[in-house]
Amino acid sequence: MSKSEIKIDSSNTSTSDVSPGVIQEVAIELDPVLERRTLRKFDKYLLPPLTIILLLAYLDRSNLGALANNSAIPYEHTLTLDPSGNAKVFGFEDGLGLKGNQFNVISTCFYPAYVVLETPWTMAVKRYGAKHVLGVAMVSWSVITMCTGFMHNYGQAIALRVLLGAFEAGLVPCIVFIISTIWAREDQAKRNAIIYGCNCLSGAFGGLIAFAIESMGTRLGLEAWRWLFIIEGAASIGLCGICWLLLPNTAEDAWFLNAEEKQMMRARKHRDIAHRGNDENPLKYTKMALTDVNVYLAAICLFCCSIPLFGFGTFLPTIIKGLGYTSLQANYLTIPVYVLATITLATATCTSDWLKRRVPVLLVMPVPVIVGYIIACSTANHAAGYAAMFLCGGGIYAFNCLLLTWVSNNLAPDYKRSVGVPLFICLGNISGIASSNIYPSADAPRYLVGNAVSAATEFLALACVVGMWWALRSRNAEKERLREAGVESNGKEGDKALGFVYNL
Repeated sequence: MSKSEIKIDSSNTSTSDVSPGVIQEVAIELDPVLERRTLRKFDKYLLPPLTIILLLAYLDRSNLGALANNSAIPYEHTLTLDPSGNAKVFGFEDGLGLKGNQFNVISTCFYPAYVVLETPWTMAVKRYGAKHVLGVAMVSWSVITMCTGFMHNYGQAIALRVLLGAFEAGLVPCIVFIISTIWAREDQAKRNAIIYGCNCLSGAFGGLIAFAIESMGTRLGLEAWRWLFIIEGAASIGLCGICWLLLPNTAEDAWFLNAEEKQMMRARKHRDIAHRGNDENPLKYTKMALTDVNVYLAAICLFCCSIPLFGFGTFLPTIIKGLGYTSLQANYLTIPVYVLATITLATATCTSDWLKRRVPVLLVMPVPVIVGYIIACSTANHAAGYAAMFLCGGGIYAFNCLLLTWVSNNLAPDYKRSVGVPLFICLGNISGIASSNIYPSADAPRYLVGNAVSAATEFLALACVVGMWWALRSRNAEKERLREAGVESNGKEGDKALGFVYNL
């Protein structure tokens, strides 16, 4: 038998004999050396373009936030805040003749299409492949970003923001889904960390880029705010076009694999068919996702923990400016906070993968966030408030990343995951609208109400994790009881099938 061939054997192992979150009935032998070599190629050739795409998307969609002047404008998405919320408005409102709350309306218009289209985009990746679907999406949002620099009125601004939300809708859930189809469950958290790592990078440097472009002033008859969109949009078109060429369509036909490695990926797909499923009857799996109560409990959890994420992006520059620094200096001082957040994110996700468990780390990460917001609420001392932001940053990103990974790990087969993951994300993203109402500019500079709500919702997110753990643990226990009784099938499919062990 060649290295790329598979061998299928029956197995009657118990829950304690297998890695959590896997199917027990089928054991297929693959050459581990070849498998590791093949997966290292995905780390080398797939993750870098995905990282570039994410970073560009975060910078593109946070441009409007960079025009906000210490106000709690809803910044598009729970994963794409612009933490440099202290950037000046350099002609945007005057250039479009905006009045009243029209700036807020323009920003909020990102949401409707974004929330509605997350699931269809992810299902399209499952049906047509990542290369074609993400390629169209990322070039389209880059063109829209550049076109934003040439708009002239309120109506055009609304139309462009709606279109931007429509084309960026599937980015995060699509990437989570792609990662879930390539790497084993215990190896996914550190790959999903690129989503939040790129957010940290865009948070640390997005405001500085805006300030640098602002210093250009009016050039060729175009105001500085227009150049912000034009330059970043043009850069995105070029880089996203390159990434389009580098993306594989499916894991089994990736251009960077040789014939033996492609056969390995096909063998892995066959090995995982019990929980990945086939491409037949997608409506059945869609119904499975829409009727799974755990998806909605996860959405509530994401909703709760995303409100502190907004609060973090809004409050951080304000507390730093309160120390007596200028807006530009405040941007520099946010960088250490995001550096720590990135280090914590990497440490937490690698630890979770090493433990092959999600819940132990998920239960730890909200604690510093809650403590940080309590400190921010309980004292007016700016040094203490700044230190509290390190605590918040240290937990927010890691918690959200591990929650995404945990939910993805426990949804099967692929079609159910392609619906369930974006569904829970889009429901959680409604928090973007809610959070804009708890940080009114009138509460500056301390935002006591907003930070108190953030502490409370992070605690609720922690409680939701406990509830999800109890529900999945109960399902595992019931399945184990049936197996010990000699039952061969419980009549269910996907992750609810008798052989699937939920990852706790």
